[in-house]
Amino acid sequence: MILKVGQSLASTTDATALIVVRAPGGDIALTCGGAEMVVGKAGVGDGSTIDPAHRCGSLLGKRYVDEETGLEVLCTKAGDGSLAVGDRPLEVKQAKPLPSSD
Repeated sequence: MILKVGQSLASTTDATALIVVRAPGGDIALTCGGAEMVVGKAGVGDGSTIDPAHRCGSLLGKRYVDEETGLEVLCTKAGDGSLAVGDRPLEVKQAKPLPSSD
């Protein structure tokens, strides 16, 4: 799927929903709970079809990144499935440290 900045995506396995903040240039397979995400604003699954290997969860309000592709997404609705690009899980983006006031 080719992603666009501002695009809403929803999980097919649980309630997870997200917005694309930074999109890679090419075609990628963004998954949640082991199944590819679809365009939409609300997840349609009940969590029963989540692959056990992809059941780490996604947290509301957290930004997830994939350094290799440059993808960044913002989770707008939490769920039980974990986010991944292919088989590579997305990492929670860490806050930048503030500059020292010395």
